[in-house]
Amino acid sequence: MSESSTKSSLPALTLGAIGVVYGDIGTSVLYAVKEVFHTGHVPFTHANIYGILSMFFWTLVVIVALKYVVLVLRADNNGEGGLVAMLALASQAVKDKPKLRKVLLLVGIFGTSLFYGDGVITPAISVLSAVEGLEVVSPEFRHYVIPLTLVVLFVLFAVQKRGTGGIGKFFGPITLVWFLAIAALGVMHIMGHPEILKALSPYYALQFIWQHPGITFIILGAMVLCVTGAEALYADLGHFGKRPIRLAWFSVVMPCLTLNYFGQGALLLADPTAVENPFFRMAPAWALVPLVLLATMATVIASQALISGAFSITKQVIQLGYLPRLNIQHTSVREAGQIYIPFVNWGLFVAIVLAVVLFRSSTNLAAAYGIAVTLDMLITTILTFFVIRYGWGYPLALCIASTGMFFVIDLAFFSSNMLKLFAGGWFPLMIGGAVFTLMVTWKDGRAILNRKMRADAIELPVFLEAVFVSPPTRVEGTAVFLTAERGTVPNAMLHNLKHNKVLHAQNLFVTVRSHEKPWIAPEQRLEVESLGHDCWQVVVHYGFKNDPDLPKALAKMRGQGCELDPMVTSYFLSRDTVIPTIGSGMATWREKLFAQMHRNASGAADFLHLPNNAVVELGSKIEI
Repeated sequence: MSESSTKSSLPALTLGAIGVVYGDIGTSVLYAVKEVFHTGHVPFTHANIYGILSMFFWTLVVIVALKYVVLVLRADNNGEGGLVAMLALASQAVKDKPKLRKVLLLVGIFGTSLFYGDGVITPAISVLSAVEGLEVVSPEFRHYVIPLTLVVLFVLFAVQKRGTGGIGKFFGPITLVWFLAIAALGVMHIMGHPEILKALSPYYALQFIWQHPGITFIILGAMVLCVTGAEALYADLGHFGKRPIRLAWFSVVMPCLTLNYFGQGALLLADPTAVENPFFRMAPAWALVPLVLLATMATVIASQALISGAFSITKQVIQLGYLPRLNIQHTSVREAGQIYIPFVNWGLFVAIVLAVVLFRSSTNLAAAYGIAVTLDMLITTILTFFVIRYGWGYPLALCIASTGMFFVIDLAFFSSNMLKLFAGGWFPLMIGGAVFTLMVTWKDGRAILNRKMRADAIELPVFLEAVFVSPPTRVEGTAVFLTAERGTVPNAMLHNLKHNKVLHAQNLFVTVRSHEKPWIAPEQRLEVESLGHDCWQVVVHYGFKNDPDLPKALAKMRGQGCELDPMVTSYFLSRDTVIPTIGSGMATWREKLFAQMHRNASGAADFLHLPNNAVVELGSKIEI
């Protein structure tokens, strides 16, 4: 568990989990029941209302409660969760099986890419469905739904650069009010038709499935809407810990969701015409406008949590070497996890606006939702199997038994959602596929580039030995040369000697290593080797959740014969221009894509917290 988590009390963490972890799934009541009946495949009968509600309830029990809350939360990577953490666990578990490990890495990175597709659809459908409540107030508001949705989304993304710290403390209380409000609406209608509670029995779900197997398969594509945001349970493990997430689910979230869904069912028993928008039709006329405002706040909070997650996942993927280093801004002096990435922020905003304008209603967006998230759920189940089998060493039969049921259920949901591929499901898949292409192209391009640089590299000890036979003029200060490969001469040093004909009093040859584990302890941060003549080879180790801060890390060299004065320390980065060539091992279009990504990358200065006035960038051209 992260340090910040351990310092907070259980009630505070539980309240925070309600606001951040369960925002998406909490707002799914806005559209889930409506979309199941809007498919047009479910005959509107009392028996079918019981069957559908029973399926909603047991979907929450099996997928959220049993799979994520009970099983997947156990697979923590030093207290961290999320698909990247699961991928790291799985790849480490099969490290003695290189072919399998490579396949799992590709599968896990593809699942991570799909998160961005989900990250476009979820805020769009959540905010749009909340604003659509105005149509229930008056049909005259219909023309204002799209513009108001875009305004809300623009304001949400515009304030991201200010950080989540200031508004984060309101997430929990507002979302708690939301859950209590939807529970109260449910109870109000259940009291009129208490017989609806019989649908808690799995008998009604099984009866519906038995009588309508074809319809059941089709409506799973809409049924999945009730578990919107379930992946956040695992992704936010490091922020809150297992116990608060589990306590929030079983004490608040699941009871309130159940009451609201069954309240919608009771309303439909009494008034079948309410199927047009059962959630907002639950509210009395005087409460409609306040409910729309509360729903909008709840969906904004849910979207905020997803946007913050996109920033966090992007940073982790960068440190794993699957994306170029982007401009990352820290929005808090106390919490390293509170970051803002302008490129990701506005890229998401443009994609979400495109989704809203393209699909224009929550019903149309529901057709786009499902494929990406169910495929992510399926990937999580697959990776969980390899973690508990090879990482934890459990018997094969037990591993199959514990993940097999979830695999079959996830596969059924994914197969059903594939029916929506041409109705809008292509949209998040297109986004996920584009991100995946960028990720693997960057990873493969860097591997080819590093092999090329190693082939042309000069061994550092041999070079220094030759240099100090007739040493150049030594000048005051410390030079820090960043190099991708340990033990090789960085291009920046060669340029410095060639053009300036001087050598600093102290020289550090620094290589930054990222590892497939979330945290590297400060005492394990540095690996130092003296090369003589006041020169040192330094390897700096980071986990994918660590905040890379090179000056802070190198300050630990004090007492090892090297004293770094920030005022006389220069950081040398070699800025390379990549020129695509034929026969590098990638398709020509991927070579050109990598070269363009390399050209546009922000570089290491911002990412490693290097002082801008101390960075010297020297250019060289490399062909791949």
